[in-house]
Amino acid sequence: MPFKSLEELRAACHDLPTGDDDAAAAVAARQNTLTKPQGSLGRLEATAAWLARWQGRAMPKLDRMKIFVFAGNHGVTARGVSAFPAEVTVQMVANFSHGGAAINQLARVAGAELEVIALDLDHPTGDFTETAAMDEAAFLAAVSTGYDAVGEDIDLVCFGEMGIGNTTPAAAISAALFGGGAEKWTGRGTGVDDHGLRRKVEVIEAGLARHAAALSDPLAIAACLGGRELAAILGGVLAARHRNVPVLLDGFVCTAAAAPLGRLHPQGLAHTIAAHVSAEAGHRSLLEALGLPPLLDLGMRLGEGSGAAVAVNIVRAALECHARMASFAEAGVSDK
Repeated sequence: MPFKSLEELRAACHDLPTGDDDAAAAVAARQNTLTKPQGSLGRLEATAAWLARWQGRAMPKLDRMKIFVFAGNHGVTARGVSAFPAEVTVQMVANFSHGGAAINQLARVAGAELEVIALDLDHPTGDFTETAAMDEAAFLAAVSTGYDAVGEDIDLVCFGEMGIGNTTPAAAISAALFGGGAEKWTGRGTGVDDHGLRRKVEVIEAGLARHAAALSDPLAIAACLGGRELAAILGGVLAARHRNVPVLLDGFVCTAAAAPLGRLHPQGLAHTIAAHVSAEAGHRSLLEALGLPPLLDLGMRLGEGSGAAVAVNIVRAALECHARMASFAEAGVSDK
């Protein structure tokens, strides 16, 4: 296990590589020679430079892409915060293994390898209205699982999640990190009715009150209010930074999972791109708080890494234009 204590993890969150400025500059210089008005491909150009910066290559590549979906169960679901029962988490993990979920189809279209990692589904986290969701050992174990999953031979990594009830811990983490109260961050998740939404807000408020003493520490917030799959995403995002792998973040839960790193280090999420903005209430505000403009806005709110998988195709388009377009000189086209 790479992290034996919260202090070791905290030190790793502060000790972050800054990316390769020369590689990013080389991309920008090449973009200005290609057969188009400068800047006319908009965020595609910036995305190519982002790939180069965090891969450390003047000519990025996308030979191997992975989508990790971490799955966990939550004790707080006993409070009636989800329209679906907790056993759906296990059932959906089985669906992933049989190739029947949306993420299976989207990963195939993206040309990305899919890996699903279930985290102790038979033992839900603690109900955070009564106790910490995870004690230090459980939290570090989950973070370490995510950290160990990301190898150095990956060109781009996407993170997603599966966990019935997990928009509740995501909203709680967001409220704890950025303030504004539970109602600002709480949405309908799997489709709760108005009464269920009010109950969800009350549950989050109770959790914030229960763990008020921990709210000054982003890692303590993630342990007290989060879940194993969220902790694993945090570990995976951190590993990607240490191993020079650019990251596509999926929706609200995934962004909330990574947010503690963004609070611990002002450039903690610089190697990430928000793949999309979810229809889940709170995600747009969370992306704004973290300074992460989304690539896509498709009204999605599925999770599973689905929005990140769709965005892989945008990243691939950015690289193809950068790598394969002719320059003005090569094409015999007059420059301005």
